Amino acid sequence: MQTGENEHGLRRIIDFTRLLSLLILVIHFYLTCYAAFQGWHLTAQLADHIIESFIKMSVFKNGTTTKTISLALLAVSLVGTRGRKEEKIKLSNAVAYIGLGLLLFFGSWLLLMLRGTVTFRAVIYISVTGLGYVLMLTGGTLISRLLKFKFKQDVFNKVNETFPQEERLLENEYSINLPARYSLKGKIRKSWINIINPFRGTEVLGTPGAGKTYFVIRHVISQHIRKGFSMFIYDFKYPDLTRIAYNTLLNHPKGYQIRPQFYVINFDDLSRSHRCNPLDPSTMEDITDAMEAARTIMMGLNREWIRKQGDFFVESPIIYVTAMIWYLKKYKGGKYCTLPHVVELMQVEYAKLFAVLKKEREIDALINPFISAYENDAMDQLEGQISGAGIAMAKLASPQLYYILSGNDFTLDLNNPQEPKLISLGNNPQKQQVYGAVLSLYITKMIKLVNKPGQLKSSLIFDEFPTIYFNGIDTLMATARSNKVATTLAVQDYSQLKRDYGKEQADVVMNLPGNIISGQVAGETAKALSESFGRIIQDRQSTSINSSDTSVNYSGQLDAAIPLSTIASLSSGEFVGIVADNPDQKITLKAFHVEIVNDHEAIQKEEAKYRDLPVLRSVTHDMVWANYLRIKMNIEGLILEELKLA
Repeated sequence: MQTGENEHGLRRIIDFTRLLSLLILVIHFYLTCYAAFQGWHLTAQLADHIIESFIKMSVFKNGTTTKTISLALLAVSLVGTRGRKEEKIKLSNAVAYIGLGLLLFFGSWLLLMLRGTVTFRAVIYISVTGLGYVLMLTGGTLISRLLKFKFKQDVFNKVNETFPQEERLLENEYSINLPARYSLKGKIRKSWINIINPFRGTEVLGTPGAGKTYFVIRHVISQHIRKGFSMFIYDFKYPDLTRIAYNTLLNHPKGYQIRPQFYVINFDDLSRSHRCNPLDPSTMEDITDAMEAARTIMMGLNREWIRKQGDFFVESPIIYVTAMIWYLKKYKGGKYCTLPHVVELMQVEYAKLFAVLKKEREIDALINPFISAYENDAMDQLEGQISGAGIAMAKLASPQLYYILSGNDFTLDLNNPQEPKLISLGNNPQKQQVYGAVLSLYITKMIKLVNKPGQLKSSLIFDEFPTIYFNGIDTLMATARSNKVATTLAVQDYSQLKRDYGKEQADVVMNLPGNIISGQVAGETAKALSESFGRIIQDRQSTSINSSDTSVNYSGQLDAAIPLSTIASLSSGEFVGIVADNPDQKITLKAFHVEIVNDHEAIQKEEAKYRDLPVLRSVTHDMVWANYLRIKMNIEGLILEELKLA
């Protein structure tokens, strides 16, 4: 306890120790320079008699030993010194004083060998030794007054915000393991990001250049292929991810009992693209399947409609397209049930079209409102109901799209145990509005086929997820875990997701995944992440300096483990996040703030050996154009035939 009596007692002990140090040094001077003291008449018989008893002590038998003992007592006295702290005092100055003092204090022996009188040598020796003693006393006193601001050394509080993280490698047959390193109290340690349950959903966040693909997505692809996953990839910047998947499958086929086939959908390079009909009639069991397909394609073409679902002028075009799809599904066993045929059917004039559609009784409830408006000459109402559908679907009237969408090289059941597949859908950032709508339809149909029990384990990877419309992503992540479907979503920022999907759907997508890996993000996204990582006890220091004393107080305070400002200033390759665990594989340290370690040289060597995607067929402009005209003629023939039979 710092009471007045204790303070007074401590000072008396310090003073006594320092006085004893000086006494030993003075006796050393008296013994070493005795002849000079005699010349100065500073000797006395009584003093000599007393000192004779000291000489017998081992302390005074050797001059160096005597000085060392004196210096040790000085150091002890300085330990208890409490001077007023000053910020301007530098440690280097104190060390310089002590170093020079030691040199003079112990090097003064050489001065006794100088030529001159005994008195001269004694004066020089005592003066230099005394000066060394004073310098060491001064340096020690400066150290006791030294004020060290820890928080000034760590301006941004980086060291204080570090916390223990998972350093074990936890693997299983489904896991994704990313090697990393992190800082703990200023020391760099190795760690692992262990996504041991990818079926609970994985979300990868980060602004452009944060390293989502290079540090995370590429490892998800390569590790899951090595472990025998069937796979779907939405490759926004085609063919970046597609090349990784294709070459990994070529180099590591041993993970599969039945080697999967690799399929690609790409609307720009038709020679390297397979053909697939997303409206395959065999995959549509009832009219609700047609309605889901119509909603997906219309929402994909009109992204602003996502936030207006339920409005009359949004639902009417969807119902109208549903009627087209289901009619073609029923016509001659689905002979013309493709999206290009739907687009062409919608271009038929109302009189002929309604006359044909009325022949299919299953769509009466869907088309009666439109027919009624037409027969009552309410053309403004009719145009308001279906013009949105016609204008939007006209965007798809492209020979290249018709060519891909009208073929049937493969089915979308990628996790079929008998026919496993790796499917990649390639988008083009310059044409994402049109391509994204069609790809959304592929994805919607694929999910219905994949999310079933008894299938193979599968991995669904969506790069730049907001660029497509996927109605039911929340249902997929909530229910697909039991069917061994691992979903990975790459999103740049919450605001982007909210813009394209609306706030309610965006909140669901952000909050459902159990595994979150985030690079640099800001705003609402960073705030939500910081809150989810929780708080840790951080050291706090407060310093009070007055004219007579300095007090430094240390305390602990709960604060954000990873503050918003830290998340907003992450470097490329640096990630924060949290992982989910299993009942049989517990992870206590789920949160992380790491730098993912990539072997850049090995990746470059691997990519240098990558093969290009194979050319599947020779596709000429004449072939594409002939297919385009054939689809138009199919619809013209259908109308003529049905009107003749009417």
